[in-house]
Amino acid sequence: MILQLKQVLTALFLCFCFTQVSGQNQNVTDKELKDKSDISLTKYRADNVFTSALGVAVINGDYPDPLFEFYGQVGYKRYINPYVNVNFTYNKFNLAHKNIVNNGYMSFDLNVESTLMPYKLFTPFVFAGGGINASNYFLETGLKIQGGFGVEYLVLEDFGVKLFTDYNHTFDDDLDGKVYGKANDIFWRIGFGVNYYFGIANKKNKIPAETKTIINSNPIIYK
Repeated sequence: MILQLKQVLTALFLCFCFTQVSGQNQNVTDKELKDKSDISLTKYRADNVFTSALGVAVINGDYPDPLFEFYGQVGYKRYINPYVNVNFTYNKFNLAHKNIVNNGYMSFDLNVESTLMPYKLFTPFVFAGGGINASNYFLETGLKIQGGFGVEYLVLEDFGVKLFTDYNHTFDDDLDGKVYGKANDIFWRIGFGVNYYFGIANKKNKIPAETKTIINSNPIIYK
């Protein structure tokens, strides 16, 4: 009986020691994984962005033979978190049909945009929102909704290039000057442009003072 009790106590003691060693090893592993995770989640993009683009716009209206015409964009983005920003853009573009009509328009768009891979230099993004569509000199105005997607690549520390397209759905059928059928007029825009990031981006991870490096673990002593 006494021998069996000693064996049980010995087994419990060994289990306790093994648990302590395993726990210490797990803590070290967790810290290493956390450190590696912090490094991999480097934030490259600052929270404030000036954006601009040039491209083409094309209408899907009531006339045949739509043409690809000029499109330009300028705007500002503000990131709420690394994945989501709210942006406002001013857009100038022409919509035309061959040998029939070619009119100038502008739109003021408010979008919510998601940067899908914010911790990478290259990332796709998607956006959606609403806006006001107006002809030149505000002779005609109307509401619309829009949505689109694109890709961005950071070519310099604070500059990214982007390629995107958006779909715009108006709430009337006389955008091209002709009312026909039940469907409202829609138009597409394709743009290539740049994003300029400014503000704090925390691009480089600082090495904590207590972290051992070659320099502070083997200092050079001058005599």
